[in-house]
Amino acid sequence: MPAAAPRPWHVAAENLLLPVLALAGALLLFGGFVWLGGTSPVETWQLLYEGAFGSAFSWQNTLLRAAPLMLTALAVALPAQAGLTVIGGEGALALGALGCASLPYLFTPPANGLGIALVLAAGAAAGAAWVALAGALRQYRGVNETISSLLLGYIAIAVFKHLVEGPLRDPASLNKPSTPPLAEALRIGPIMGEAAFDSWLGDVHWGLVIGMVLCLLAGLWLSFTTHGFAVRVVGGNAKAARLVGLPSHRLILVACAAGGACAGLAGAVEVAAVQGAANASVLSGLGYTGILVAFVARQNPWAIPPVAVLFGGFGAAGSLLQRRLDLPDASVLVLQGFAFVLILAAEALRGRIAAGLANALSVPAPATPALKETTP
Repeated sequence: MPAAAPRPWHVAAENLLLPVLALAGALLLFGGFVWLGGTSPVETWQLLYEGAFGSAFSWQNTLLRAAPLMLTALAVALPAQAGLTVIGGEGALALGALGCASLPYLFTPPANGLGIALVLAAGAAAGAAWVALAGALRQYRGVNETISSLLLGYIAIAVFKHLVEGPLRDPASLNKPSTPPLAEALRIGPIMGEAAFDSWLGDVHWGLVIGMVLCLLAGLWLSFTTHGFAVRVVGGNAKAARLVGLPSHRLILVACAAGGACAGLAGAVEVAAVQGAANASVLSGLGYTGILVAFVARQNPWAIPPVAVLFGGFGAAGSLLQRRLDLPDASVLVLQGFAFVLILAAEALRGRIAAGLANALSVPAPATPALKETTP
């Protein structure tokens, strides 16, 4: 009996099951990891939930961490739609933060919404240029974009540290080198404004809304526009795209620049909404965590926000694990590492689960009775 062909909902179920199973496996492995250190896995799982989603304060910390993760995940997801594996979001974030903090050196932005838009645009432009450089090296010089974006990220971080600790350093920042603080009028405030502390959102800033809106717009662009469809065609088969006349080089550079702009915007938001200036606290690994968020979301912009909230929760729970169980705050990085390995390993099962569902749930057609030959 021939195998049944998977239907669209079988593939959708597989796309949901694979990351869920990988994350469940990561939690089990993390439980075993802390158990080897003498800590109860069940208590660890309970505290992970409590620190991430157990109270209004936990939700505030989770959403604050999720906002930049949405943007750094787009820095991976958008080039991936064009067929490139770019992992330089941390470098684009660093330059975005630097661009936002250094714009007032060039001129004094107006103290209104236009000024805020200008400092954010400066960060986005810096990130776009940096990731587009990795795309250009791939398209015009044949340099692998994964390696080049990673190495360019290290260069960007080095440039960030040099400028923050040197030419752009605020003389008043003694123990923690940083650029001069942004003017208060250029800062991004909480979503609830003056009522922030009386709201369950607390000091969650507008960066969360920016991240969610950009994920929505990116999904609409890729799914419902001719230009977005052309990007996906290039990602599926660049040679075939060129044969039908699509400008593959330009489309790839646009996808890289769009992803880099999102990561640069994440750095600008961290400066304008959280830190108030560019300093070492901006470089907290958000660009690297964004890689994991994008992979779990299967490079789908619409799936990025819930995944970013989940991993923002893991990060928010780290301090609670440290206080209650005396685990290092960075122990959640072990959980993220397990998740990344299992997500990559789960790709080996892609296609098999959908085929299994199709075979298990298919109803065989009734057998047609054979016609007997009759002789007149």
